[in-house]
Amino acid sequence: MPGLDDGWSLVQFFTRHTGPTSSAASSATAPQPDSGPEPGPAAGASRRRWPLVAAGTAVLVVAAGGSAVAQAHKTVALDVDGEVTRVSTFAGSVDGLLADQDVEVGDRDSVSHQGALADGAEIVVRHATALVVTIDGNRQVVWTTALSADEALDTLADRAGSVALVASRSADRAELPLDLALNGRAEVLVDGTVLDVPEADATVGEVLDQLAVVLQPLDRVQVQRSGNGVVQVVVQRVVVQDVATTSEVPFTSRTEDDASRFTGQKVVAQAGVPGVRTVVERVTTVDGVEETREPVSDGITQAPVEEIVKVGTKARPVAPAPAPAASSARSSSGSSAAAGPIAAGGSADSLNWAALARCESGGRPDAVSSTGKYHGLYQFSVATWQAVGGAGLPSQASADEQTARAKMLYNRSGAGQWPHCGKNLFG
Repeated sequence: MPGLDDGWSLVQFFTRHTGPTSSAASSATAPQPDSGPEPGPAAGASRRRWPLVAAGTAVLVVAAGGSAVAQAHKTVALDVDGEVTRVSTFAGSVDGLLADQDVEVGDRDSVSHQGALADGAEIVVRHATALVVTIDGNRQVVWTTALSADEALDTLADRAGSVALVASRSADRAELPLDLALNGRAEVLVDGTVLDVPEADATVGEVLDQLAVVLQPLDRVQVQRSGNGVVQVVVQRVVVQDVATTSEVPFTSRTEDDASRFTGQKVVAQAGVPGVRTVVERVTTVDGVEETREPVSDGITQAPVEEIVKVGTKARPVAPAPAPAASSARSSSGSSAAAGPIAAGGSADSLNWAALARCESGGRPDAVSSTGKYHGLYQFSVATWQAVGGAGLPSQASADEQTARAKMLYNRSGAGQWPHCGKNLFG
């Protein structure tokens, strides 16, 4: 009786199939789905295959009567997976013939006849083989009784738009449990080139060896049919690598009160430094084209450094009224007129005398104005210099003495002695 057909199950399940030889050979190429694990190259129903008995097998006649013997003896053709043998037998049924010839048939295998065995019959047996296939992009396991990859692709092409047989991988080998083609051409597509296969009736592994195609561990191999009907072995080069990308992590900033500095004064006590965020992704490329990108890790690989700004909180006292212009030091612009009260601050030792000197004289202790009236770092007039105890010319005194006497002048009369540059004392 016919086997179970599961619709798009890629094949019928046969226990025994009756019908003519031609129909058995045709239906035997249809693959069958399987929910079990992916098979290896030797996957398939458990069976034993033994050499078939050749024509002319000796017959022991025990019964009397020549006509009875003639009726019992038969000569049939037995085709097992493409191997055809003529067999002489006294078996009365197909089951008896297969048992005599040690041909085992599994649930997925196909047999063209069932029941009584007639003289001259042709019995076709096809053993099923498990294949991994991609059908319209979906991978699945199917069983097929096809004798070649060419035949299996023909059967599957009737049921799907895109079909490929996936070769199993083991180290640097790729195998498919079927020859590529019993009739017709085959070619290999690898590294952007097309190589003609010298012997199409060979396995995938044998063909790649013949053409010296070396496989890397992650490479993929599948068999498909080209638009012009040629069987193609497609080798895809697969590379998987971890790719790291970095981005900047902004630093934070905070302020701290500083009682040693005047209100409004700020200084960066600790410079901020951006941190680094590193993202690692595992990228898979197939023939140089990115296929997938999967996250591996994402974290801060260098912590940012916080910026710290010191802000002064000390109050600024108001300087006393400036001394008469006659005793004042000259401003850097050459004018001795007072510019009004200038904020002063506490002890002269805490002020920025270097900044005042840069403004007044460019920081040169021996500086003399173009008129010859003002001298030294702080552009003292000779009269003002003498008023704070100096002798000789200010420009001939040491820088330390000039600074000390400038502090004495500040403590006596405030920053108004330097009407234009005095503000630098507080910077």
